[in-house]
Amino acid sequence: MTDLLIHNGLVLQTERQAAGITLKLLPNHDVLVRGNRIEAIEPTGQVNPSHFRRVIDASERVVMPGLINTHAHTSMIYWRGLAEDVNLEAWFNDYIWPLESNLHEGDVYWGMLLGLIEMIEAGVTSVNDHYFYMDEAAQAVEEAGTRALLGWAMFSSNGMAQIDEVGGAFAQRWDGAANGRIRTCIAPHAPYTCDDDFLRASAIKARRLGVPIHIHVAETHEQTNASLEARGITPVQVLEQTGILDSHSILAHVCGATPSDIELLADRRVGIAHTAKTYLKLAMGYAPVVEFRQAGIPVGLGSDGVVSNNTLNLWEVMRLMALMQKTRFEDATVMPIPEALHIATYESAAVLGWEDRLGELKAGKLADIILVDLNGTHHQPLYNVGASLVYNMAAGDVRTVIVDGEVVMYERDILTIDRQQVLAEVHKRMERMQRRERAKRIQTYRP
Repeated sequence: MTDLLIHNGLVLQTERQAAGITLKLLPNHDVLVRGNRIEAIEPTGQVNPSHFRRVIDASERVVMPGLINTHAHTSMIYWRGLAEDVNLEAWFNDYIWPLESNLHEGDVYWGMLLGLIEMIEAGVTSVNDHYFYMDEAAQAVEEAGTRALLGWAMFSSNGMAQIDEVGGAFAQRWDGAANGRIRTCIAPHAPYTCDDDFLRASAIKARRLGVPIHIHVAETHEQTNASLEARGITPVQVLEQTGILDSHSILAHVCGATPSDIELLADRRVGIAHTAKTYLKLAMGYAPVVEFRQAGIPVGLGSDGVVSNNTLNLWEVMRLMALMQKTRFEDATVMPIPEALHIATYESAAVLGWEDRLGELKAGKLADIILVDLNGTHHQPLYNVGASLVYNMAAGDVRTVIVDGEVVMYERDILTIDRQQVLAEVHKRMERMQRRERAKRIQTYRP
């Protein structure tokens, strides 16, 4: 007996063809799930619903892959709204790095759970998280029933030993945990907070463990120019010279990429995590998304932390990404709807190296599936489903979320996390967490 039938939905698929990405909508279709994988997608009426252990009625629902967050610092959720209307240098030095000095190990568990609630409610089924005390984050992911790629953020100022004893040890403990829902990576913070020796050692560790690297790089053109002036090479070239690009690497932001950087990256196994709302809020500039993709470099959506985004809502990021690229080129035909949806699903999976098992609804893929309701007044009248998904969506339009074949939210009711307990734990930490003493900051930002 097959485990789960998603019955009579409008199934969304994107496909890459010679002419570009196409959007495919299959009305009145069933998705059959056995265990944690999609067994088949068939027209409604070909199978008997009584043969399934559970049937979810998907009538008047779009059935599509879960969204994949390719770059986040989820437990920064404690400081939502505390660093508003400041530039990037002040954001780091006067706000976030002083605030993070308040972080204790147990805080990460509850902050991660709160962020996972928000992501589940927005249809985000996977997250690539780069932060501290990551055993606590992994425990939260395991309990929430979601999927994650997790790396312990490291600065060279904390010593070389942490590569083995902290980041590497964590990666070994948790890689493949929770029935494979948790994978791990090595996560040096950035070239401006990690010296070359530290980056080299991180790259060697990642290769030995067979895990990817997740790192911030060339976040702004200012950082690229500062590196060129000081060293004669770009931050991306620093990664190339230190071996970071010899492994599968997830590069956060890369707004300051030069044309030669893009050419260099096109020959490497890399993906770009794109966090459009952060770039707008911190005035970081436009990332060359179109050029990355023209070079064959996959781009995925990321939320970043809520201190620079305010939400973990990837629908908003997708919308802003498309609009920013249209504005950047002064061409409304740039970043059409099928491409935006492809980036949010399949291409985001490719950034994490998961395209063989996630990012599309096809037989054999893991069953990370969301059901979306387009009956709200903000979607009416409904002529164009793709346009509604890219430009109209609210997080609350996501009704049901399935991860690894298990229902984690059904009709807006989260089944795996006690929301009230999480909120109570987070709220009782608020007074301590908002103390901001500049002298206690954990790092100093210099481009």
